[in-house]
Amino acid sequence: MIKKILIVVDSINIEDSSGSKANVALINNLQEAGFEILVYHYTRKNISLKNVITFEIPEIKSSILYFLSRFQRVFSRHFKVNLAPFLEKRFGFSFTFFNDINSIRKAVMKQSFEPDLVLTLSKGASFRSHYAILKVPELHNKWMAYIHDPYPFHFYPRPYNWVEPNYARKELFFKELAQKAAYSAFPSQLLQEWMSSYFPEFSKTGIIIPHQNEKYEVQNENFPSYFDPEKFNLLHAGNLMKQRSPRGLIEGFKMFLEQNSEAKKDAKLLLLGNASYHTDMLEEYAKNSPEIYIYNGNKLFDEVYYLQKNVSINIILEAKGEISPFLPAKFPHCIEANKIILSLAPYYSETRRLLGNDYEYWSEVDNISRIASLIERLYQLWKQNPNNLDLNRKDLEEYVSVAHLKETINKLLN
Repeated sequence: MIKKILIVVDSINIEDSSGSKANVALINNLQEAGFEILVYHYTRKNISLKNVITFEIPEIKSSILYFLSRFQRVFSRHFKVNLAPFLEKRFGFSFTFFNDINSIRKAVMKQSFEPDLVLTLSKGASFRSHYAILKVPELHNKWMAYIHDPYPFHFYPRPYNWVEPNYARKELFFKELAQKAAYSAFPSQLLQEWMSSYFPEFSKTGIIIPHQNEKYEVQNENFPSYFDPEKFNLLHAGNLMKQRSPRGLIEGFKMFLEQNSEAKKDAKLLLLGNASYHTDMLEEYAKNSPEIYIYNGNKLFDEVYYLQKNVSINIILEAKGEISPFLPAKFPHCIEANKIILSLAPYYSETRRLLGNDYEYWSEVDNISRIASLIERLYQLWKQNPNNLDLNRKDLEEYVSVAHLKETINKLLN
């Protein structure tokens, strides 16, 4: 008998965040694996997925919470006063958050799908779909809460951690979630271990479902003007948050060029993604280094995905810290691209764990001389034969595949 899965998700718009890209890839692979899927999403945009039935959850606009949330916005805009910290300190969450979860809860309670599994997916720091299902106790015995990141923020590893207003209320929310969800899922082993240290129930209910590699067909196969496929191209695609400084990478690349002057005609470092915290630094580098192309903003997923498959090296850059339990959403795309990954991460990181302790092309994010040395080694291999830079990791291709996902879910439901 085909198993039925109800998915409740914040967004299925792949252009709005890496989290939404990861969610859509998981949804598509669950469908590809043969499960009967129904998706309730709160994107508030008319979006459809191929071969998947989707329902756009309407926002409740006739409640006191909706009125209060709009009043807060107008008041803040008019008087230039941010009420959010004060309100969250009092209530734990915003009026908008509570209205959103009521909207999601109301829609889910009306559905008649009778699923074997209820899977909640979220993005960023919202976890709205999780909170909504927490308020539907009749579904708890079928509920799998997918925990994509640590929560609350004071449980993040350094340097990300900070204390939010009414952190205790947020912690209580996740304590209830850990106790009431029949299953929990994590994109990485290190994240499950990390969150289990705060909520022990996760060590009993948790399984690992890594971010998925899905079948995506490129719509535009024309290379953008800034890209020359004949060059030795190194690409970092993705947001450079405040904690993810590219300085070590750029300085390492510049040192490589200084030590290999002939590479200046061949090599190109591409940084694509929002980097608002590093704007001044990046503008200075771009002005003085023609071998570096920087786009401080969001490129279309289609364009970035195509470039990842055609560059020489894909870069995964993480924050400087003691541990990085995150599995980057672009990890499966990098595996599919079958190009060497330059991993810039802490010694204890999920990316490094998966690549293996003996993986050669890894460095701490600020070790400039090692980064330069690794780029030089890769450049010499590229000069011999660009095919020398193929990753060839069938084990990791299997790890993020439909077949592995199907086996994992079937084992759980059977």
